Amino acid sequence: MSSEQKKPAESLVQELLAERRELKVLLERARMDLAEAQQGASGPNPRLKEMEGEIERLRHQLANARAEANVLRDERDELRAGIEKALDLFYQE
Repeated sequence: MSSEQKKPAESLVQELLAERRELKVLLERARMDLAEAQQGASGPNPRLKEMEGEIERLRHQLANARAEANVLRDERDELRAGIEKALDLFYQE
């Protein structure tokens, strides 16, 4: 299998993994902001609900990115197996 056949699927997976890392960083920053706001607040922080919502949104987005990366990996593996099978059949003839 040539490297050109691998590039689109691997590139897409790499992009999704980079997006996943970025989302993890954003999620951790939001958690740190939330913890800081909770520690320093004498009363309920007006941003608390907003920050909790943002954390939930980021969790959901991260879960979607993980699921999409898994699907793309599976598709890549299936394509790779199909190409290998086709090449095996071609060379047998």
